[in-house]
Amino acid sequence: MEVEPLYQLTATCPACQHEFRTSRIRPKFKEVSHMDSDFCPHYVKEDLNPDYYVVQVCNQCGCASTEHAKKTWSEQDLAMFKEQVSAHFQPRDYGGERTIGQAIETYKLALLTAQSIRESKRVIAGLLHHIAWLYRYQGTREHEERYLRFALDAYQEVYEKDSGEVNDARLIYMMGELHRRLGEFNEAAMHFSRLIHDKRIMDAAMIRAAREQWAEMREQMQQLKLAVPEGLFEEKKFKI
Repeated sequence: MEVEPLYQLTATCPACQHEFRTSRIRPKFKEVSHMDSDFCPHYVKEDLNPDYYVVQVCNQCGCASTEHAKKTWSEQDLAMFKEQVSAHFQPRDYGGERTIGQAIETYKLALLTAQSIRESKRVIAGLLHHIAWLYRYQGTREHEERYLRFALDAYQEVYEKDSGEVNDARLIYMMGELHRRLGEFNEAAMHFSRLIHDKRIMDAAMIRAAREQWAEMREQMQQLKLAVPEGLFEEKKFKI
């Protein structure tokens, strides 16, 4: 008997306590073909993209969340959610197979939900970045770049206000990479430079990634006939 890629499970809505169904992709079907430099995964079977099913949506009130969302809501959270999201939600079911368009809808509902209940800035940044990935899968460059900008602004706010460690290497790398993808090369160079030179940063994987993306960015700038800020880096630093 052939195993179906999708399986269903039951979830309980944290807002209205309604039980609803949601779907997931079975692990055996999650074969990654390659990963973009901002960690966006691409799958061998594009129509079986697990990202389409990350967000679970209550079909009764519109509460949308991921595994990283708050599990317990305050009375104020609930009141704000009802006012800002639930009152405007037209009941619909996202429990079965999803198109990329429906996946984008679920992430935007998750973003609205997160904003209404004052989720952590890091969770909101992740949602914005994932929406950019979905537009990348769709090939809609303008919308992808719009949400990359939103994500970058959110990551910067996380770094400035919520980052527990001054050497949050992955966060620094992500800000540099999103600046690079948006064509803001000087800003990207500053972040990559810090990862490479700050002796407090010990994350070898992120340091290596920063070196690789600096080399990529340098080629981009040369192709665009832009001045490359070579003084920020020393070639010997790139030898592992």
